[in-house]
Amino acid sequence: MNKAQLIDSIAEKAGLTKADSKKALEAFVVTVGDALIAGDKVALVGFGTFSVTERGERIGRNPQTGEAITIPAKKIIKFKAGAELAEKC
Repeated sequence: MNKAQLIDSIAEKAGLTKADSKKALEAFVVTVGDALIAGDKVALVGFGTFSVTERGERIGRNPQTGEAITIPAKKIIKFKAGAELAEKC
């Protein structure tokens, strides 16, 4: 499902116009993004939790040469599905 299909589905299920659904989705994405940037978790009961974790520096291999390279540490976004969502899938 792409963004346009998601907007259509939200509009249909919530009884909103596509324009209002698009605004709601964009507001959700911005709000979740801002919370994650601030280091907060976003927990949606029954759906899942978005969080930011630190991935440490590690050694990897260049697939073309086989040479060992250092992969720097970075922050990554994780999503853990909630129990209700996990049961449905």
